[in-house]
Amino acid sequence: MIITRKWLEEFIDISKISTEDICTTLNAIGLEVDSLEKIRIAPKVVVGKVLEKQKHPDADKLNICQVDIGSETVQIVCGAKNVDAGQYVPVATVGCKLSDDFKIKKAKLRGVESNGMICSSTELGLAKLNNGILELDDSIGKLEIGKELNEYPLINDDIIEIELTANRGDCLSINGVARELSAFYNLPIIKKEKILDNNELGIGQFLEVECQSNVNSSLIFKAIDFNDFKLPVLYKIRVGIIDKFEENDISDAISYSTHCHGVILNAYANKDADKLNDLSVIHVKKDKDGFDNVYGKDLLSTVCIEHKKLEDSNDCTYIVEASYINPEKLSKKVFETKRKTGEIYYRTSRGSEPNIKEGIDSFTTFISKFGAKIYNGAEAFVEDIQPKYLDINTDKINAIIGQEIPKAEIENILTSLGFEAKEGLNNVFSIQIPLHRHDIKNMHDVTEEIVRIVGIDNIKAKPLAIEEVNRFNQTAIDLIKKNKIRRKAIENGFYETLTYVFSNRENLQQYGFKVVKEELDILNPIVNELNTLRTTMLLNLVEACSNNFKQGVRKASFYEIGKIINENREESTKVAFIYSGAKEQESFTNAGKPENIDFFDFAKRVLNSIGKFDLIPMENIENKFIHPYQNAQIIIDGKVAGYICKLHPSVANEFDLPDTFISEIDFDTINDELIKVHSTSKFQISRKDLSIIAPKDMPFSKIKNAIKSINDNNIKQFNLIDIYSDDKLEDKESLTIRFILQNDEKTLEEDDITATMNKILDKLDSELNIKLR
Repeated sequence: MIITRKWLEEFIDISKISTEDICTTLNAIGLEVDSLEKIRIAPKVVVGKVLEKQKHPDADKLNICQVDIGSETVQIVCGAKNVDAGQYVPVATVGCKLSDDFKIKKAKLRGVESNGMICSSTELGLAKLNNGILELDDSIGKLEIGKELNEYPLINDDIIEIELTANRGDCLSINGVARELSAFYNLPIIKKEKILDNNELGIGQFLEVECQSNVNSSLIFKAIDFNDFKLPVLYKIRVGIIDKFEENDISDAISYSTHCHGVILNAYANKDADKLNDLSVIHVKKDKDGFDNVYGKDLLSTVCIEHKKLEDSNDCTYIVEASYINPEKLSKKVFETKRKTGEIYYRTSRGSEPNIKEGIDSFTTFISKFGAKIYNGAEAFVEDIQPKYLDINTDKINAIIGQEIPKAEIENILTSLGFEAKEGLNNVFSIQIPLHRHDIKNMHDVTEEIVRIVGIDNIKAKPLAIEEVNRFNQTAIDLIKKNKIRRKAIENGFYETLTYVFSNRENLQQYGFKVVKEELDILNPIVNELNTLRTTMLLNLVEACSNNFKQGVRKASFYEIGKIINENREESTKVAFIYSGAKEQESFTNAGKPENIDFFDFAKRVLNSIGKFDLIPMENIENKFIHPYQNAQIIIDGKVAGYICKLHPSVANEFDLPDTFISEIDFDTINDELIKVHSTSKFQISRKDLSIIAPKDMPFSKIKNAIKSINDNNIKQFNLIDIYSDDKLEDKESLTIRFILQNDEKTLEEDDITATMNKILDKLDSELNIKLR
């Protein structure tokens, strides 16, 4: 955003404030100054008047001009096409130094003496306006022949470029920046009188506008006769400064007014001023993408998106349009449709000025001064934009700022920024947000406005006080548990792997796993091989092991902690383990031929990874991965937490795997309690084996529970170490159980050991009818 000091002075009185101070203020209130350039025309450049122009006798492109420079009339040879008698022009007199390496001297051009140079705008250090000389007029100040141009303040200006953030569209105009400075310096905005040079005719005699009811834009149309309009040089220079100059007075006037007031303006030319031809009826309606378009016989423009270049046309009436549309809705629609946009979209997408009536009135007042005639009346389709209200608490605002700002000062700041504030109870204000402030959404935005105007440098620094809250929630607890399981699993020879949360629906069904209901399944899978959400991690782990064995490895062991999704698309966290192949590396101790992993070794590794659990035989085999004879349910705290089994041989063969064992456990059922330390006995341990005869169909868990019910403190541990059966035992089998016996207070004697073993036998006999072998 480019502003100039003199341009700004038309909106606010900053005569007593230096340009440097203004730059400092702009930075302080969040409008970052990118650059400052001071335009000063060189000394000895004076106002001259071309009295006479003659063709050079020996050069077709040169003219011999007699120029009055006040103190004398000098002859100057000029090559500009647009030089002519009667013009007021800038003249660099002999001795003038336009730049370090460009000094004006007396010269002869093709034999004709030349004393000075008639200058173009660029030679004076101004923006480029044409390919010829600069023609002066009274818009820069009263022209006095011989007066140096560096004495005309309006063209010896300070140019400030501001780097605006995307949310500050309200400052994309001179008026917008003036509003900000007005609030900071507590200076009033200068009110301008609106005086129009109206045509005797009304717009309704020439123009009819038909606007569909679903159009989102606010629009005002005015008919204007530009036949006698000429844009003065000062305004051309300013349009050149903002890099919008087109050498078309109407287009340049529109660019000037838009930059002045922020209201989006556009113009349509008509080549028949009496009939208005194709513009006699204008249609405003939506296109197929939902954008508001203006049509004559053909498309004239897409409102706030793209404006066509205005064509030069003599003796014609123009229709000027002022427009506004909500920037958020517009930006969203452009993003969704990938619509190509024009230059004007930069303003509209950031939030143009919504008061389009004020904008069109300012524009017509401006052009009326320079020959344009305005047809009476207007065609208006203005949406009634409802203002937004926000309740703010001054105590909360001061808490955010960290400093006490008086309530009255807060109210003054908000009022100066255009907010309407009404005081309520308990330090609460109800404020109405200005329509041009599209970026104000909540109390924090309002607080930022107050800090900007108070000045960030005026906010006293204080030590940062941080009150730590208890962050030990379920998420933290689960993370600690996961890390413990990871550490233990790695200690027991498992490698962590991460697989997709997706799987193949057909493969899951092939091996008897449940799948997500079709109406809840993925609509657009990434690839066909991953066309559903996984209901188990085991299929992915088996495939991972298979891929490793295809690379020539002798063993593969993985674990994964992740999410699975049931048939109702409900998530749960599981821990899955797989071990395939040799249980150890080749070494001299196993003669280079290590044995494959077995069920009990695998179960021990899983137990060491997740903690204590019990095993009971599975009553129902749920899928085809489970071995019919080597399987068990995992019991934790009396609840089924998952299962452990050998991979079915037929499945292992399909995946080219050796002996493979798998397990999947509910993560939430795994205990993560602190281990309580107990004192250990210093007395000797005694080991005693007990061989009993039990029915084959009796689960070992019954025997285990019966022994536990004795509650004998001498029994520290017992494990099943052998199972034997033969034809003589018929439907029974021999079980050998090894007991570890120890007393905390003394060394066990033979009588103590015998008494404990007799308790065990009596319990097994009375409760389960089990006897010694």
